[in-house]
Amino acid sequence: QKRAHFAAFFPHLHRSAPSERPEGRGPRGTRMSNQVILVTAGYDHKVCFWDATRRCILRTLKFGESQVNALAISPNKRYLCAVGNPFVRIWDIESGNQPIINFEGHSGNVVACGFNKDVTWLYTGSEDGTIKCWDLRSPVVQRTYVNKSPVNAVALHPNQAELISGDQGGAVNVWDLTTQALTSALELVPDGETAIRSVTIAADASKVVAGNNNADVFVWEPATSTNYVPQHRFRAHDKYLLKAVLSPDTRSLVTTSADRTAKVWSTEDWEIKQTLGLHQRWVWDAAFSADSNYLVTASSDESARLWNLETGDVIKHYTGHNLAVTCVALNDNPA
Repeated sequence: QKRAHFAAFFPHLHRSAPSERPEGRGPRGTRMSNQVILVTAGYDHKVCFWDATRRCILRTLKFGESQVNALAISPNKRYLCAVGNPFVRIWDIESGNQPIINFEGHSGNVVACGFNKDVTWLYTGSEDGTIKCWDLRSPVVQRTYVNKSPVNAVALHPNQAELISGDQGGAVNVWDLTTQALTSALELVPDGETAIRSVTIAADASKVVAGNNNADVFVWEPATSTNYVPQHRFRAHDKYLLKAVLSPDTRSLVTTSADRTAKVWSTEDWEIKQTLGLHQRWVWDAAFSADSNYLVTASSDESARLWNLETGDVIKHYTGHNLAVTCVALNDNPA
């Protein structure tokens, strides 16, 4: 009965038969390679692992002296990265409540993080105006890119060789990781000094999207690392835009906002597909399921919600935080 219930929400994910031996174990010793890993964090300094179907917290990590601004689960489901002010911490998801790595080097609020595909290095972006790359085998920063103003968002290109950032000064920068140059290869300023709040790139590299504080969304086609062709621009919300995320299948874009909604847009014509409006306060973050049919949102109303994007209905409501939930990470890919 539990498997049928689980499959109803993530039908593309099939659990292993008892005779199979997937690598790794998840929170509290559960096998993790074919598990849904859902994590939330926020202003209460807690990082919570959830049972996605039963809505219960499996494990809570204490982040410590800071709120948590962003989360990332490694593609192989082995590591969790959480970042705050000015902390960058890595946990082994398989076991232990203490971080296995504490990266030191940022001097301001760290707001973005992510792993490369092969899980050999990590990138972070900070309001101290830098983007840093870290080798997971060493606690020392490997490379630092100095931006002109505080960094608000960073995304890794699918080619694993470029980083795309958005900053408080209104610029979108492309950083070429294959050269020794520590300056951006391309700078785009789509709307003057209006701060860029979020950046995202399609899994097939067909489009790059940025959203700014005015909730204007900008779309480019990245022809080369030094030539991004403008494609479209539209206003997504009436209040601050907080996050923009392209779906894994590249067919949808979700934007979240201070207007208490998340909106799902078609990337074919940029028309709205769904308005998800049950949160009571700001919606800070969102994460798609691997098949792009489901979405998890995180809100200042101290909760996260799992949505069916075909119907626009809430499937699950995750409550357990004491303050605003500002970030969410989901990995439901079969290993």
